[in-house]
Amino acid sequence: MTFRNRLRLFAVSSLALFTVSASLPPAAASGGPEARHLSGGGLSATVRYTEYGIPHIVAKDYANLGFGTGWAQAADQVCTLAEGFVTVRGERSKYFGPDAAPDGSLSSATKNLSSDLFFRGVRNSGTVERLLKVPAPAGPSRDVKESMRGFAAGYNTWLARNRHRITDPACRGASWVRPVTALDVAAHGAALAVLGGQGRGIDGITAAQPPTVAPPAAGVTPKEAAAAAERLLSTRNADMGSNAVAFRGSTTANGRGLLLGNPHYPWNGGRRFWQSQQTIPGELNVAGGSLLGSTTVSIGHNADVAWSHTVATGVPLNLHQLTLDPADPTVYLVDGVPERMKQRTVTVPVKDGAPVTRSQWWTRHGPVVTAFGAALPLPWTATTAYALNDPNATNLRAADTALGFSKARSTAGIERSLHRSQGLPWVNTIAADRSGNSFFSQSQVLPRITDELAARCSTPLGRATYPSAGLAVLDGSKAACALDSDRDAVQPGIFGPGRMPTLKNAPYVENSNDSAWLTNADRPLTGYERVFGTTATQRSMRTRGAVEDVTAMAERGRLRVGDLERQQFANRVPAGDLVAADVAQWCAALPGGTAVGGNGTAVDVSAACPVLRRWDRSVDSDSRGALLFDRFWRKVMALPAAERWKVPFDPADPVRTPRGLNTAAPGLGQALADTVTELRVAGIALDAPLGKHQFVLRNGKRIPVGGGTESLGIWNKIEPVWNPAAGGYTEVSAGSSYMQAVGWNDSRCPVARTLLTYSQSSNPNSPHYSDQTRLFSGERWVTSRFCEKDIARSPHLKVVRVHERR
Repeated sequence: MTFRNRLRLFAVSSLALFTVSASLPPAAASGGPEARHLSGGGLSATVRYTEYGIPHIVAKDYANLGFGTGWAQAADQVCTLAEGFVTVRGERSKYFGPDAAPDGSLSSATKNLSSDLFFRGVRNSGTVERLLKVPAPAGPSRDVKESMRGFAAGYNTWLARNRHRITDPACRGASWVRPVTALDVAAHGAALAVLGGQGRGIDGITAAQPPTVAPPAAGVTPKEAAAAAERLLSTRNADMGSNAVAFRGSTTANGRGLLLGNPHYPWNGGRRFWQSQQTIPGELNVAGGSLLGSTTVSIGHNADVAWSHTVATGVPLNLHQLTLDPADPTVYLVDGVPERMKQRTVTVPVKDGAPVTRSQWWTRHGPVVTAFGAALPLPWTATTAYALNDPNATNLRAADTALGFSKARSTAGIERSLHRSQGLPWVNTIAADRSGNSFFSQSQVLPRITDELAARCSTPLGRATYPSAGLAVLDGSKAACALDSDRDAVQPGIFGPGRMPTLKNAPYVENSNDSAWLTNADRPLTGYERVFGTTATQRSMRTRGAVEDVTAMAERGRLRVGDLERQQFANRVPAGDLVAADVAQWCAALPGGTAVGGNGTAVDVSAACPVLRRWDRSVDSDSRGALLFDRFWRKVMALPAAERWKVPFDPADPVRTPRGLNTAAPGLGQALADTVTELRVAGIALDAPLGKHQFVLRNGKRIPVGGGTESLGIWNKIEPVWNPAAGGYTEVSAGSSYMQAVGWNDSRCPVARTLLTYSQSSNPNSPHYSDQTRLFSGERWVTSRFCEKDIARSPHLKVVRVHERR
């Protein structure tokens, strides 16, 4: 039976469900999805809800699919979405005050005023409108633009019916919850695209003003700048990371591919994922997680292929150091010819105050920027300024890349989508398919900085920052130092697909936010430019642990989806495997069982030694000693790196080195003494089960959380918030988010398990505020209901027909 016929039969059988659902209370009152048959004309969609509030959206075309998606996202996340739209309209100061801090979802701006000056400047410049008019593939396709139009209509329709019944305290009764336009939806996507570029420099862009008689802010030495840039651009310091692995059919039980995706994203705010299935009969059928405000599935699977993303090490921006006209600091010289900066004057309305008007200064390379955070000032002097080049500022193609993935039928289709639209700004792609193929590519939009160009055109600052951090600082006074273009690139000044690090059909391909080098440890990728990342350099503890795990899995073979599920929750601590036994032995040998703390006081640490010895080297909720080691290891990581290890890093043995904790290192005893003191003062037993003191509070109830921080090297990464007065780690800021384990058998239905760790809704009054969080706590998965027969069999099935009113 064809899908169309199955859908028609399902629609007939659903009439009873429509009748039942019409008597249910509205979504906004209960926090659940709207459950009534809405009448009217215009756009429409059918939304079928299964367990955990997961919507399966069916529509006849992309505008109607966008409508259903906008409606369903608003039902779950209206407050978060509304705040994001306030941000991209440049209205945060108007509603929340100029000095308050944004949540960081759409930029690194430290105050609402700087956020507004930037985003209102983008809006005033008409940048997004121009990008919407660029023909595909350089600009967005008609299908994507139709889905944006539909999303805005769906969001607005939900809002019109439910504004006065919103139960989420985050925006109940708020005047800033307003209708949106398709331009708002596009601008939200544009903001996500520049998160790694202009979004990092908003404070420095909006503060940049020509020098006056007052002396400019002091700069930093090239060495200091290199260290600051490395910290700023490192994926290990970011609130977004991820693991993903794809296995080729030669390693699996049935010769078909397998994919495990474990993205690490913020648990709160506008970069949360939201789970759904999107269907246009005969055209599209895909399930997965979408970043809030997105019209397409970001990470997911269809009947034949599954994919995930990891944040890449490629640096999606560069700087041009400008030589200024001595008579006018708003004029810069290119080959001796003066060129005047463009002044953009932006006015921002302010709550309880007069509007603020500021100027921004733009060049042929992008905006003048005076800092990347406090650690990397870039002073605008009478002779020098810095302009920021971000090629993603003209990239509105990510939704088309995602849509291409959704319609792909193999990893080759994934690759074709990457090549055609070239829209991913800051992620790698890992994929597997039904036929047994595995695929990795670092296909991201990067400025075309070759090592040759950097060697020829770097300023003294760039000669320090490019090797260490991949941040090129080029001589903007020479036309010969402008970025060139690849012939296969859809946009000037970026690398084309032929230059992207790619590995196909290795037994496994894996990434944990290090560079592409060890995608497969037996087939290292080399030969790419430094801007993509490093080779033959030390890997993170998480990469080392992941490579150990997936290599062992591939060698064992006969893998199934269940093996992926177990890997996700193995919660092995690679750092513990490396050093815990040595630490326990060293601890037991301390004279008198004491160590000196940071305040100079001797501390009895003898009780910690047997706890560390007996610890099972995991971070499961019931692991005793995990919290002690976690707090100790964080302090050890603050010690100079050169003092930590007996065996240094060896590029010929990158997974096993460095190793051998140097127990003679100064500061090690203090780290243990301070840890023991810290836990005792907080009233936390040294051998307490981890879950007793690592949890999240949801409606007053504790939900234990396993997993652990980046430096421990755990696959199931979480970044918990330390609050010893409240019991330990009492919230999670970022970590495992929308997870999926996907494989195939002889059925047309994929074998898929999913889990949205923080649940569908951030509304504490929603029934889907913490239901999947409890599953995460219990290390349980959701069985994906992808095929029609599985959706129809859901005991929680609820069907909604949503219409746009005219």
